[in-house]
Amino acid sequence: MGAFCCAAGWIGPFTRPVERNNGWTFPQEHQLRRLADLLTIGRALLGLPLLLALAGGHQALAWGLLLLGGLSDAADGALARRAGGGSVWGARLDPLTDKILIAAPLLWLAATGALPLWAVWLLLARELLISGWRAGQVSGAPASWGGKAKTILQFLSLLLLLWPADWTLAIGSGGGAGFDLPLLLQGIGWWLFWPSLLLALSSALGYIRPGRRGTGPGAAVPLERAVNQDAADRN
Repeated sequence: MGAFCCAAGWIGPFTRPVERNNGWTFPQEHQLRRLADLLTIGRALLGLPLLLALAGGHQALAWGLLLLGGLSDAADGALARRAGGGSVWGARLDPLTDKILIAAPLLWLAATGALPLWAVWLLLARELLISGWRAGQVSGAPASWGGKAKTILQFLSLLLLLWPADWTLAIGSGGGAGFDLPLLLQGIGWWLFWPSLLLALSSALGYIRPGRRGTGPGAAVPLERAVNQDAADRN
């Protein structure tokens, strides 16, 4: 009970509404943004432990770390929306941390032959190119809907491909196995990887095509507002 009260007291300032001129709102939006940014950083730090777990044969641990990374991605997005929008810094970092996280299992799957090396190279090359393009955008170029769909599909594909071999369910009669659950799920994950690769390549073209919304002169006002909001949050 004491731990619960302590946690509630820590979370309370982030979520307790107060009345402002325009009605009820949440008082510390900048703190919500900072919490979202902390989750984003934590997701980036999961990449190396995930890779070491895979190399050490700890598939269940690796699967749990990947799932934790996916949940943190959803959580920081929800916090940013609750705050009325994330920071420019977070918009830059969030897609990059997703790439760092998925690079670990992709490299391992390519090394074990579960995925073709050329396909993994193509996907990682796309991610590096888009990251370089984002670095030149004042807003950080938040992910498009196609990019978000690609990320969700990639996480789902990788979770299935990394399904631990001992998490099995054999169904059959007369002592024979009807099907091997890990093999079935890993096969589904393999097939899901290919539409995620196509989405990655098509969304990349959407990012860099001339006249994309948010990259031209018409985006100057919202970008200035975002930067000014960050400055106001720090003051």
